[in-house]
Formats: sequence, structure tokens, C-alpha cells
Amino acid sequence: MADVVVGKDKCGEQRLVSLPLSRIRVIMKSSPEVSSINQEALVLTAKATELFVQYLATYSYRHGSGKEKKALTYSDLSNTAEKSETFQFLADILPKKILASKYLKMLKEKREEEENNKDESEDDEAES
Repeated sequence: MADVVVGKDKCGEQRLVSLPLSRIRVIMKSSPEVSSINQEALVLTAKATELFVQYLATYSYRHGSGKEKKALTYSDLSNTAEKSETFQFLADILPKKILASKYLKMLKEKREEEENNKDESEDDEAES
């Protein structure tokens, strides 16, 4: 495992992972079930996270408009989360971006629909 080297730290020394281990430790400790974290588990979690992010980015780039633009965009990531069964669990974290005006219009339509359903149910109860 020590043969794999990725990135360098502030002193120029080579590191096994690129993500900051202190941040990962804080995230892991935020779980109430975790009391202590083994250094090996921390490094493996960091490496697994890096590999996951790399896979998500590569998949989104290949299946999105990134190839044409030679860039990975947020919309590529959100489309991947929406369309790919593997990444479906990210749909709430990577929602499609919409304009505020469209969102307000959707809210207005939803409220009107709920009011219509409420009126219909009241009419049904009155007939009974």
C-alpha cells in the first residue's frame, strides 16, 4: 500500500492521499457511534473517498457534455446523479439547478393544486 503515492504535502513530501485527513477525522467523529478512529481506517476512508470522487467525475465527464466542452460542469454531475442508478443516492445532494422564477412558479402551481384538492375533498364530504 505504501507504493502508491499521490500528491505532495506543504513540505514537499509525498503523500498517500490528497484529501486532508484532519477534515475526514472530524466528519467521521461527527457520528455518535464513533468513539475513536484508527489511523489505517482514516487513510483507507480518505483513499476510498478520492477514488469515488474520481469515478463520479470520470463517469459524469464521459456521459455528459464535458467531452464536447472539455470541461466537467455541475449540470454533468447532476445529470449523472439523476439518470445513473449507481449514483441515484446523490440526487438530493446534486439537484438540477433551476432559476428562482421557475421555482416560484412551481411553488405557486403546487399550492393551487393543493387548494383544488382540498376543495374537492370538502365537496365530497358535504355530499356524504
